[in-house]
Amino acid sequence: MAFLSSLSALILFTFCFFSPSTAQQPYVGLTTTDCPNQHNSSSGLGYFCNGRNRSCQTYLTFRSTPPYNTVSAISALFSVDPFEVSQFNNVSETSPFETDHLVFVPVNCSCSGQFYQANKPYTVKHGENYLIIANNTFQGLTTCQALLNQSVNPPAANISTNQIISVPLRCACPTKNQSDLGINYLVSYLVRQGDTFLIISQTFGVNADSVSEANDLPETLFPFTTLLIPLENPPSTRQTTEPPPPPPPPPTSPPTSSKSSKTWLYALLGALGGCAFLLVVGSIIYCRVIRKRKEKGDPILVSESFKAREKPEEKTMEESEDFLEHISDIAQSLKVYNFKELKLATDDFSASCWIKGSVYRGTINGDLAAIKKIDGDISKEINLLQKINHSNVIRLSGVSFNEGYWYLVYEYASNGPLSDWIFNNGKFLTWTQRIQIALDVATGLNYLHSFTNPSHVHKDIKSSSILLDSDFRAKIANFGLARSTQGESEGQFSLTKHIVGTIGYMAPEYMENGLVSPKLDVYAFGVLLLEMLTGKDVGVLYDENKHLSDAFSAVLKDEGQESLRDLMDPSMGENYPSEFVNFVVRIIESCLEKNPEARPHMDEIVQFLSRTLSNSLTWELSNNVSR
Repeated sequence: MAFLSSLSALILFTFCFFSPSTAQQPYVGLTTTDCPNQHNSSSGLGYFCNGRNRSCQTYLTFRSTPPYNTVSAISALFSVDPFEVSQFNNVSETSPFETDHLVFVPVNCSCSGQFYQANKPYTVKHGENYLIIANNTFQGLTTCQALLNQSVNPPAANISTNQIISVPLRCACPTKNQSDLGINYLVSYLVRQGDTFLIISQTFGVNADSVSEANDLPETLFPFTTLLIPLENPPSTRQTTEPPPPPPPPPTSPPTSSKSSKTWLYALLGALGGCAFLLVVGSIIYCRVIRKRKEKGDPILVSESFKAREKPEEKTMEESEDFLEHISDIAQSLKVYNFKELKLATDDFSASCWIKGSVYRGTINGDLAAIKKIDGDISKEINLLQKINHSNVIRLSGVSFNEGYWYLVYEYASNGPLSDWIFNNGKFLTWTQRIQIALDVATGLNYLHSFTNPSHVHKDIKSSSILLDSDFRAKIANFGLARSTQGESEGQFSLTKHIVGTIGYMAPEYMENGLVSPKLDVYAFGVLLLEMLTGKDVGVLYDENKHLSDAFSAVLKDEGQESLRDLMDPSMGENYPSEFVNFVVRIIESCLEKNPEARPHMDEIVQFLSRTLSNSLTWELSNNVSR
């Protein structure tokens, strides 16, 4: 297939051109101002794609400055979830940053041709050119050369106010050598005036040699450039403060007298005595707490798997608190709600708050939430979602229990399930909205497949499992069937006899042989993308006597524009870029390959959809298509 051939060629070229064993990225230096020349050897176009993985979760740094000095403004500039920025930087979403405060911005970094980058859309403001956008607005997180190289409409140097461009942000993934040394993240640090190699190393608490090896450092650092900081763990907010000044040199004095030696001995004995006293007090408190808990007795809970099999008897207030404390021990990062709080939030689960099925809309502390009532085992969903913080995965914020039922509290997606928008009359999604939603879903799946530990397969991707927020950004939901791939190496499959899912979305190898791998989600994503393109439910597209890929290939047998036009959702009319449709069709067809090993990885799909979205935004602006 043409799509797969080009995909394979791109991957082969990338890995042949750059050895994955190299441990350095060239420093960009002063070349950032030399816009007409690309400066490939100095990483002017970006960091080389020489890492162990083609994509990774990483972090950029950004120095707050008006108008980009709030969580919302910085999040909008980098097209990331404000909640992630506020949580990671330990501030509220409404709190402003002090000027020049170092802010960490989480991004997904992926290979695009020869270079790593995180592509973000940006609307050009009056008087801006590529150099201003690169060095002023993004403070050196991109370069004018990279912006020029990214342009799809030559002559690239001519940009106009309100034009939407794609900004390739500078990022990188660890090489094999770095990964073997325990390095999991390469933070893109913005050099500022006065920074030295020693100051930067001290700020992040890292070995100076590892920073030098990661960047092939020269003797001089320049502002508006980036350095890669190798870290074992994600950066922390303590690293946003300036390092303390070095301690003063010890005074030159005569040898210590016997009096000073005694003073030192007294101080040591005092410290040891204090520690012993605290140890005794702590032991007394600990024993009393344990005895008190034993006197209370164990709460009525059948298993650690959140499966309640009997209705708890009426409890005293003290017993109820103990029961909730037991839940808190299991759901460690979630808020445990008293059931009365949820009744108040939903007006006693009234019909006016009902959304669909067993899901209700509630208001908690002034914020909307979706509250789902569940009877059964919720351990898989809770164990996975309480560890995840990703903008394209629905956020689980709390849990409650009452009379044999569990209640899960999620973030509220005001525009509901995607199925309501692609199948129902009266609702409409533009071409670019559909591509953005597809990219969001692909990004979320890529996170589950590659960046959770252990990695996970969703197993239930379908249009009703994708929720849309107020900005029509997609959130993956319904993790009841998700399973981990722990113990399975890349490309391997596990077996199951318990075949559960939705007909049409389930891959052939799963339905016929019970084979489970991340390629199940890739197949289901292809079906979802086909539904978004055609506006037709999978039940209409699926032929019971054939696999979906067979029926789809039959429709596209001549691969002509007329066939593609007949395939498109009629609600879009002619408001879509026909030159990009065939490309999306090839993505769908590759996802629906019968052979799971022939299907692309989600990180590859993310890259192709990211470029499609960038081109589509440019098309939309030039054609004045209303969103």
